[in-house]
Amino acid sequence: MPRVLLVDDDVDLTEMLSMYLVREGFEVQVVCDGESGVAEAARGVYAIVVLDIMMPRMSGIEALRRIRATSQVPVLMLTARGENIDRIVGLDMGADDYVPKPCTPGELAARIRAILRRTETREPASTAANPRMLQVGELALWPGSRRALWRGQPLELTGTEFGLLDVLARHAGQLVSKETISQQAFGKPLARFDRRIDVHISSIRQKLGTRPDGESWIQSVRGRGYQLLED
Repeated sequence: MPRVLLVDDDVDLTEMLSMYLVREGFEVQVVCDGESGVAEAARGVYAIVVLDIMMPRMSGIEALRRIRATSQVPVLMLTARGENIDRIVGLDMGADDYVPKPCTPGELAARIRAILRRTETREPASTAANPRMLQVGELALWPGSRRALWRGQPLELTGTEFGLLDVLARHAGQLVSKETISQQAFGKPLARFDRRIDVHISSIRQKLGTRPDGESWIQSVRGRGYQLLED
């Protein structure tokens, strides 16, 4: 039974969402402010954190920053419609996805399941023929355990970042369209005006650093997609 930490100060909303998620087979813990959310997430017992942006005592963005300082637990942000800047900042700081409020319980449950499928540690069937490692130059990925090494050192990635890098690594040296990335990494078509791929790729670029020539290891072709260079 996946354990969900729901951090939101809207009592009526959390009660409704909790009841639905429990019926859907989740175990849910609710806290009502950012500080309590950070403390609870630090226990390390949750499969995912659902985090509202607008909360008393500590904003969701600050709570996300503190969670990411110590944990790579998947985080789904709840944002008010129109909070585009906050959504982008949240993704840039390591959130795995976001859902605009008001949202239906069914939509939230579907997003949670999608994230957990991307970040589960069991080896997927698609990697059965190569269960150990996928290597591109100095990058090594273990899809089964969601573990990554870069130049021999652990590479700390969120679940979403790992999924994106895995797609690019499997097509190393080739231009991969954003539509293909969305389908293979997120399991859904690319939405119009959706910038989450760009934001997550930007974060991965920062973690990989630059090539000897000063260029990024992940090249982009405007309007077409991304390419992971092999050397």
